[in-house]
Amino acid sequence: MTIINPFRKAQYLMGAAQLAQLPPDAGFEVAFAGRSNAGKSSALNTLCEQKSLARTSKTPGRTQLINLFTLDDERRLVDLPGYGFAKVSLEIKHRWQATLAQYLQERDCLKGLVLLSDIRHPLKEVDLEMLHWAAEVGLPSHVLLSKSDKLKQSAKKSTLLSVKKSVKDIHPEFTAQAFSSLKRQGVDQLLTKLVEWYQFPTTKTEPKKTTD
Repeated sequence: MTIINPFRKAQYLMGAAQLAQLPPDAGFEVAFAGRSNAGKSSALNTLCEQKSLARTSKTPGRTQLINLFTLDDERRLVDLPGYGFAKVSLEIKHRWQATLAQYLQERDCLKGLVLLSDIRHPLKEVDLEMLHWAAEVGLPSHVLLSKSDKLKQSAKKSTLLSVKKSVKDIHPEFTAQAFSSLKRQGVDQLLTKLVEWYQFPTTKTEPKKTTD
């Protein structure tokens, strides 16, 4: 049996420059965050099985809004602004950082954080800072080691083990996995985690019955 992907129904709702512009603080939200070149938009598009739901760009830092996508009347997927790499002013970077921290700490309907990190350069200082913020407020977090197709199997396995240890040192319930948008590797594992956080009904596809 396989879980039906509820993210296929994702639709763009709005982009918010400030937290005050967000929808009412109710229901379920899960946020995707990461450095601007970590492959966050590609991961969202792969998860939702849509080619251009989240914008992808060769210019890191183009997305400067908190973008929200509806899944149903209660559930929203949140694409947070990329950080740490964008060629923008320090003032903008600091504003992004403050907004991200405030969102993580004050948004009651936020049920989980998916942190994208390039498996070739995992858990940079700003990533660790984000995870520590999440740990402080008790926000469940899952690290998605993107672009895993770029590494050989042995290197991928070694890096994943190291990252899993690092995130558990921050919080014992934090988790990590390898992921590749290009090869669609790790999608089911991510889907299982998200279905748990969103508390989707566990509707599964049943194998067809055979008749004699």
